[in-house]
Amino acid sequence: MSNFLWKSLALSQAVFGASLLVSTTAIAAPSTTESEAVSTEVSQFEKSGTETPSVFSASLESQETQTLAQAQQTEDNVLQEVNQYSSEGQENGSQSQVTSVSQFSDVQPTDWAFQALQSLVERYGCIAGYPNGTYRGNRALTRYEFAAGLNACLDRVNELIATATADIVTREDLATLQRLQEEFSAELATLRGRVDALEARTAEIEANQFSTTTKLVGEAIFALTDGFGDTADDLNNTVFQNRIRLDLQTSFTGKDVLHTRLATGNAQRLNTGTDVDGDGIADVSGENFQTFNLTGDPTNSNDVYLDWLAYYTNLGPAQLYVSATGGIHSDYAATVNPYFEDYDGGNGALSTFASESPIYRIGGGAGAALNIKFGAGNSILRPSSLTVGYLGSEPSNPGIGSGIFNGNYAALGQLNFNVSNRIALAATYVHGYHGAGSTLFDAGGFGGTTTRADGSVIPTPVVGTTQANLIENPSSSNSYGLAAAIRPSDKFSISGFVSYHDVTGFGADDDFEAWSWGAGIALPDFGGRGNVLGVFAGAQPYSLNRGLATDGRNDADIPYHIEGFYKYRVNDNVSITPGVIYQTSSGQNDDSDDTFIGTLRTTFTF
Repeated sequence: MSNFLWKSLALSQAVFGASLLVSTTAIAAPSTTESEAVSTEVSQFEKSGTETPSVFSASLESQETQTLAQAQQTEDNVLQEVNQYSSEGQENGSQSQVTSVSQFSDVQPTDWAFQALQSLVERYGCIAGYPNGTYRGNRALTRYEFAAGLNACLDRVNELIATATADIVTREDLATLQRLQEEFSAELATLRGRVDALEARTAEIEANQFSTTTKLVGEAIFALTDGFGDTADDLNNTVFQNRIRLDLQTSFTGKDVLHTRLATGNAQRLNTGTDVDGDGIADVSGENFQTFNLTGDPTNSNDVYLDWLAYYTNLGPAQLYVSATGGIHSDYAATVNPYFEDYDGGNGALSTFASESPIYRIGGGAGAALNIKFGAGNSILRPSSLTVGYLGSEPSNPGIGSGIFNGNYAALGQLNFNVSNRIALAATYVHGYHGAGSTLFDAGGFGGTTTRADGSVIPTPVVGTTQANLIENPSSSNSYGLAAAIRPSDKFSISGFVSYHDVTGFGADDDFEAWSWGAGIALPDFGGRGNVLGVFAGAQPYSLNRGLATDGRNDADIPYHIEGFYKYRVNDNVSITPGVIYQTSSGQNDDSDDTFIGTLRTTFTF
């Protein structure tokens, strides 16, 4: 090692250690494997890619003081700091070897340490940089970074000596390195022991792991719920229900994910006593549907079903989504309803109405979608998207009038704009076909089926009144939706939507229109990190130009929905959510009793 280099290093330990950063793959805990499944849920606010700030900020004087203090630490403290250093190395990203100092974008020939860096790179080859082409030589370092860099150069010098490379290592260099090696022998030994231990643990995990490409993500919901009101009290008892989802997430390239989700449960929806056709029998509607009522089991008998099978992968700058079963539009389209939407899981709003706009509940099943992103991460227009998708509700039935293209289907197109990181907007259009005996907001049959008074079996609507859902004869629909979300601060969010649905029947007097709108306020981290206080109000999907009643009743009243909940985060894996849903004019009839639904939901994620 040259005298000039040694003088530079003696001047500043910080410069020496920073210039000797070695790849974290050699000295720190192994990073997440490339095959680890990636998150695929659509974010309501696209996060711009920002580099993790350095965790080292001490000045040179404080660094030297820290060095003296560390020399007195016990072996336990040494190990603790090595663990911390390993974590910090992962946070800052993995380093890669460079062959020329010019590869560093933040190193200039005018820098005072330029010649020292150039010598280390070109003569010894023991300098590593960050993946973004930076060196970050202006920050302080710990003794463990210094020891790690020293170890890298020792290995390089030993290699040069072994290969009898030109006379670039002098006796003085070797003596200097020997003194440094003795001074940092404790740190070097600890680091090497740490690597050996990690290698042993990694080998054990690999030998016993379930799969090298698949991880299991689970959710279990316990729900205590009841309905209150003059009619609801007579039709319901307090129930304790459950739903379980086991999602096997498989990645083959590290940039794709295959979801194979098994689900079961016994969570039946409450009966609010809505009778819209005047036959004295309560008709099915989706006004009181809660997200955990979507069990994937039509019988709600704790039978296990494959309720979702879908694949996400990148296709150039776009993301491709393919669903074989159980697909819904919110799987691939941004719903722009943060904190209320959690994709029918157990951590957002209680009801299907408050969780997302009803326009995403039209159709579902099997099909494909393409999500094309645009917009720069450092401009006012943040990463946004153009989304197109198609889902068929009867994909596996080869019968006449069924199949992926001849059966019930819904095609979606959406523009999603993210302005700065505080505003999100979405404009959505859905065109659908619905056969006789269908429902408009059926999520492709995801809510199961129900038997009507006449004996016919139809898909259960998951949101909205009977008047806004029931398709008596084959019909087509054109739906238009707008959604917006604004986050004035990290502790406050406002979101809302409005949707209009025009249904054209192929029979006489089958045309009708439906409307829906709603808005909510969410206070994230209210009372503690991870908690959410939410209030949502609006009108369930309704149709005022369609009368199904036979007894002359007024069915032109708007069914209002008001919901409040508080998600209390017990820990990273458990949350408890008490909430109340208040409904008026059920079945679009102002004579209907007002209904209160009380729910205590406990969610376990693992």
